[in-house]
Amino acid sequence: MKVDVQAAAPIVFGRFTVIPLRRELLFDGQAVELGGRAFDVLLALIEADGAVVGKEALIARVWPDRVVEENNLQVQIAALRRALADDRDLIRTIAGRGYRFAAEPRPAAPSATTTLPPTNLQQPISDLIGRESELATVTDRVFQHRLITLTGAGGIGKTRLALEVARRLQPRFTDGVWVVELGPLSDPELVSVTVATTLGLTLASGAHSAERVAAAVGTKRMLLILDNCEHVIEAATRMTEALLSANAAACVLATSREPMRSQSEHIYQVPSLGVPDAEDEAAEALMRHGAVQLFVERAKAADPHFSPVRREAMIAAICRRLDGIPLAIELAAARTAALGIDGLAARLDDRFRLLTGGHRTALPRHQTLRATLDWSHDLLPDAERVVLRRLGVFAGSFSLDAAMTVATGLSLSAADVVDAITHLVNKSLLTADIGHTVAQYRLLETMRAYAIEKLSEHGELRTFSHRHAAYFRDLFEEAEPEWERRPSTEWLALQGRQIGNVRAALDWAFGADGDTDIGITLTVAAVPLWTHLSLMDECRGRVERAMAAQNTGTIPDYHRDMRIYAALGAALLYTKGPGPEIEAAWTRTLEIAERIGARDYQLRALWGLWFDRMNNGVVRESIALAERFCRIAGDSVDQPVGDRMLGLSLHYLGDQNGAQRHLDRMLGRYVAPRQRSHIIRFQFDQRLTAHVTLAKVRWLQGFPDQAMR
Repeated sequence: MKVDVQAAAPIVFGRFTVIPLRRELLFDGQAVELGGRAFDVLLALIEADGAVVGKEALIARVWPDRVVEENNLQVQIAALRRALADDRDLIRTIAGRGYRFAAEPRPAAPSATTTLPPTNLQQPISDLIGRESELATVTDRVFQHRLITLTGAGGIGKTRLALEVARRLQPRFTDGVWVVELGPLSDPELVSVTVATTLGLTLASGAHSAERVAAAVGTKRMLLILDNCEHVIEAATRMTEALLSANAAACVLATSREPMRSQSEHIYQVPSLGVPDAEDEAAEALMRHGAVQLFVERAKAADPHFSPVRREAMIAAICRRLDGIPLAIELAAARTAALGIDGLAARLDDRFRLLTGGHRTALPRHQTLRATLDWSHDLLPDAERVVLRRLGVFAGSFSLDAAMTVATGLSLSAADVVDAITHLVNKSLLTADIGHTVAQYRLLETMRAYAIEKLSEHGELRTFSHRHAAYFRDLFEEAEPEWERRPSTEWLALQGRQIGNVRAALDWAFGADGDTDIGITLTVAAVPLWTHLSLMDECRGRVERAMAAQNTGTIPDYHRDMRIYAALGAALLYTKGPGPEIEAAWTRTLEIAERIGARDYQLRALWGLWFDRMNNGVVRESIALAERFCRIAGDSVDQPVGDRMLGLSLHYLGDQNGAQRHLDRMLGRYVAPRQRSHIIRFQFDQRLTAHVTLAKVRWLQGFPDQAMR
């Protein structure tokens, strides 16, 4: 008999009862301990009505939007079989296919229902979307850790997640689940009073200390939700520690933008909703992400005629720009009825004015995006406010050294900046990634926009934008020689993540209030970065912008000009194809390199001119350029590159024997640099391209077996 596991009615099989609404498994009326994911597996198997459920289907059901190993499913199946110890054969493994539920479940008689423990939880007015994994994780951990603090940025959905966890756990706490809303409090002394009032405790006048309230609770088995603790964090911590110390049966689930730092505390950082990568294109794949699902559901609530069809990519882009923050997404989706998707996307730069109009019954700070961020900002000490707004100039990740260099000064020491960053991370206003050799920090894009606004309000935007651009100019000037010495993977691991900061610095430097000298120098120094990342179109555009900004009336900087012409020549090779602009760029590079005696750039320019001649089919001219390259290279490590150039030119000219001679000599002498810098300087892996040419040469000479090898 097929049963509806989504219905409120309990389901019975054998001596077991499943209550889906309460997510509870009973054996002879007594609760059986079962984790959230194992419970989801059980529901999926019951729902299949005796059919085999594949492993992939179960994983997709239990871990939506997550990539997990099959052994995770096996762990949950084992846990479920332990819970069903009375009849372990209820869960049967079908080899090579999946699992099958062997019993015949049926709806329970009305008398099988039980009365839920008391609570002041309100019924939700909408579904919790995109939080299946987080909900299961936190639910499982409540009994492992008696104090769990949900932390995260404003609007990330800490309260909504906590309340849904509380609903799932209500049957497990015989003396109830109670929500204590601390957000409206302005006096920390009222925390214990508010707890006592919520629990209906009667205490003598003036006896509302944390210890007295905890003593009055006694040994009740209850779950206390302390919501919005950040502005009264010390008082909330005292209340929590007193309660858990006096009562071994009590548990506390707190929400706060910073941890309590209690000895028994388990911290769960609530993440943003899942957003698609920019490369994701398939509409079905986009719709599997929690942020997109939430946007669509809230947009439909605002406009019943709303349809996401053929707008999925734009919706995904909006969700990415809003960092997957549920509050921001809900506020944005509510605007689609008036603005449409395109209008909404076009106005996101003014997001703080746009994203207003939250639920009237919500706390004031949850009715607009600006109010949410104002709440967090206003709770900060002065030094942390200053550092937060100065960090707004960073686009993407940044190191502690970068933060200290840019934000220090004007009444703040380096130690002040480090201390402030530590606290901003703890308060969920700054994210930290310590999975690298050098720890990286980042502001969510919404928080960054807010910080930039504050920086502008204080008249400091130009000052710190200038510091930011100067820092990355110096960083990449120091890093540029490193790609000659370091393996490219190491160099890219250190510098590749700075592409956002380079872009932001250049945008400011060439803007109305910027510094073109910094912009030109940074452009030249960042060429290896664009090359490593294969961003040659962007490289060309940035280089052309820098060249247009050069002041021809000043004393020429030959070294800088040489590098910028070389960068333009390299970028044009891969973005525009053969033409006079390439020849002009490399010719100018060569002229300057010869003037200042820069041998390395002479070789680069000759290679560029040779490559351009080859692309244009002017092979005889290319031979002269290759021979000139060989003369300048002499006996250096670059000599084999010249042999390869000559070998390719002679091959196309029809002299296969001459081509073979140069290529054999090149391969016999060539030692690949550990740093592989030739790939940057001469664009290709030299040994690889030599073998490519030699294979064609040997085939044309009548030796196909050698060509094949």
